[in-house]
Amino acid sequence: MTDVTVPQGRQRWLARLAFVTAGTAVVVVLVAAGVRAGIGLVLVGAAGTVIALVGAWWFLAHRGLVRWLAGMLVLLAPLTVVVLYVQARLAWVVIVCALLWVIALACARRALALGGESGRPAELEVPPPRRPYLIMNPRSGGGKVGRFGLPELARVRGAEVCVLDGSQDVAVIARRAVDEGADLLGVAGGDGTQAIVAGIAAEHGVPFMVISAGTRNHFALDLGLDRDDPRRCLDALTDGVEVRVDLGMAGNRVFVNNASFGAYAEVVRSPAYRDGKTRTTLNLLPGLLIGPRAAALRVRVGGAWLTGAQAVLISNNPYGSGDLAGLGRRPRLDCGALGVLAVTVRNAAEAAGLVRGRRRSSAMYVATATEVVVTAGTPSLPVGVDGEAVTMPTPVRCAVRPGALRVRVPRHRPGVQPHRPEVDWARLRGLALS
Repeated sequence: MTDVTVPQGRQRWLARLAFVTAGTAVVVVLVAAGVRAGIGLVLVGAAGTVIALVGAWWFLAHRGLVRWLAGMLVLLAPLTVVVLYVQARLAWVVIVCALLWVIALACARRALALGGESGRPAELEVPPPRRPYLIMNPRSGGGKVGRFGLPELARVRGAEVCVLDGSQDVAVIARRAVDEGADLLGVAGGDGTQAIVAGIAAEHGVPFMVISAGTRNHFALDLGLDRDDPRRCLDALTDGVEVRVDLGMAGNRVFVNNASFGAYAEVVRSPAYRDGKTRTTLNLLPGLLIGPRAAALRVRVGGAWLTGAQAVLISNNPYGSGDLAGLGRRPRLDCGALGVLAVTVRNAAEAAGLVRGRRRSSAMYVATATEVVVTAGTPSLPVGVDGEAVTMPTPVRCAVRPGALRVRVPRHRPGVQPHRPEVDWARLRGLALS
């Protein structure tokens, strides 16, 4: 790993500038409207924010008329605040304060990012594979395999290619390829297929190659690969380097991204999920979060137990601090740790904090560990393993396998973008006063 020494002075002054700019935004309101009216306008803005956040939770947790009324609340609350400011002839104040807050948040995030871990896994120079074997799913990503001509391009580079027809067992194909002498396994497909073949590659000690031909390509994103043009991933066959990354285990299943329990796992298990992800999620969430189907999970992290969680996400290395659902980035894939996110929402106030950000809500439990156990009062649990729905007997033990997977990546690739840290004002205050 590469360690970077952070210029503490720069970090300190950015933190101070964040507080000064945020304070200036409040002063602008007080001076422009007078202290008494200004305090009222500040309170109106805060109330509008809280109402919009509560409305967002109601929108997710209810159906029918309540959902649509909540959606209107989310839209009307901030609009009402703007109208009140305009009526007070303070429209310019809204614009100035918005700009000041943008500057404050940018400084805050930069200060916190400077203190975060940076660098990338060590790259190893290894000879190109002699008998690479690539498995391609023509249905993934809306047909990217065919649209980009990946099978033909891979064969030109010396790879043997298997294009799936929907009836084959991916694990059987991968194992047979290794038995017949393949010295690299690769996948152009979704993250669920990537995980299956990655586990087999790690088991046999052969390198693995990712081609970003899926829908979301989360694993490719965190490897720093080009998600827009999967053809660039094929450069790894002829001009590549090797990195070591971790693998996660949920029971006997390998995952490269995450294993989810509770609300999200139930959504993934729905037969309608693949055809309409957003529609299915909105339809099922109310019952899963506050209805009779709401999960009551028990999670053991280290020696401590967390009870009553409605949703749990176990990730192969922690996600960036602002991520709530495993849809963002992981700064690294080689830390040798699982990320743990657990949501337990009991009222609208906790929901509002959760919508604002996980550090602001007691509803969100965040931790890292090398082993996590998830169980419930049932003999089995639905689990979403890299987006694939499976059922596992309880308790489900999750663990990390540090450096278990050799991954061959192109020498020249976009790289992993620095993660965008959530603004933690308490930590920022410590930096500013240090």
